Amino acid sequence: MSDGTLPLEVDCQTVHQMITQGASFLFLDCREQDEYEIARIEGAVLLPMSELQLRVEELESSRDAHIVVHCHHGGRSLRVANWLRVQGFPHAQSMAGGIDAWSQEIDPDVPRY
Repeated sequence: MSDGTLPLEVDCQTVHQMITQGASFLFLDCREQDEYEIARIEGAVLLPMSELQLRVEELESSRDAHIVVHCHHGGRSLRVANWLRVQGFPHAQSMAGGIDAWSQEIDPDVPRY
């Protein structure tokens, strides 16, 4: 991460390793509240994509931190990670496959929808 060339996407196995190893990063869930109520990944902070532009200042303290964004399948989180990078958050990444991949590959107790 020191050279600032993090790939835009990271796979859920890597994110799971980061969590189990106690890595310091902000785990953002950019889905909507109703989706969050159906299924969530422990430790992820809900900040819906629809509210991001109005609430981006809440991320100010994480400007130089590693941020991993997830959604349902990876499309919205990819857009959010791209947008965050443009806003000056160089270490934003999207979790490829989203919570659906997490449920299939990491934690089958997380409901699929």
